[in-house]
Amino acid sequence: MESNAPDDREITLVLERLAGGEETALEELFPLVYDELRRIARSQRRRRLGGATLQTTALLHEAYLRFAKAGSPRYDHRRHFYAVASKAMRNILLDEARRRMTRKRGGGAERAEVELDELSTDDQAEFMIALDQSLEKLGHLDPRVRRVTELRYFCGLNEEEIAELLEVTARTVRRDWAKAKAWLAIELGAVGVSATPRSADG
Repeated sequence: MESNAPDDREITLVLERLAGGEETALEELFPLVYDELRRIARSQRRRRLGGATLQTTALLHEAYLRFAKAGSPRYDHRRHFYAVASKAMRNILLDEARRRMTRKRGGGAERAEVELDELSTDDQAEFMIALDQSLEKLGHLDPRVRRVTELRYFCGLNEEEIAELLEVTARTVRRDWAKAKAWLAIELGAVGVSATPRSADG
């Protein structure tokens, strides 16, 4: 049975046109990568980062607007684009987490509406902010370990995909991920946050 899914070459060609400043390239790109971006958005919302008050479609729309404002950046390949998209979504949810904590500190300020199954959203927002601050510190100590953590936890890439993107071995990725989990467990524990980032498969 023939698949309608776009192949890597088709996406790469559109990315090259985008880097060249072609105005219509972004509009053509998003339908090609929509399914994968939706998977990434759902993954980030399942983690309830920032309380996950944004619906998946709204998160994708906001990410699109940020890409549109970015001009004509160059992406080496589709996985690079997905990694950048994942980081953009993370930043959107981080902004939401910060707004939530600001409202919380404001006492009687307006509360954002949340879905009925989302409990302890303030704690989730606090964790998101603490995690971001910890990753900033980790990036100063070991930029590659931080990158592995972002790609594994936020983008949902496996060891082989991360290894290809960073041009290292899968064994190196595995070692970096173990190092990141151990370091973050200590760092987050020091600020009173007990949760530790886990990828979909550990």
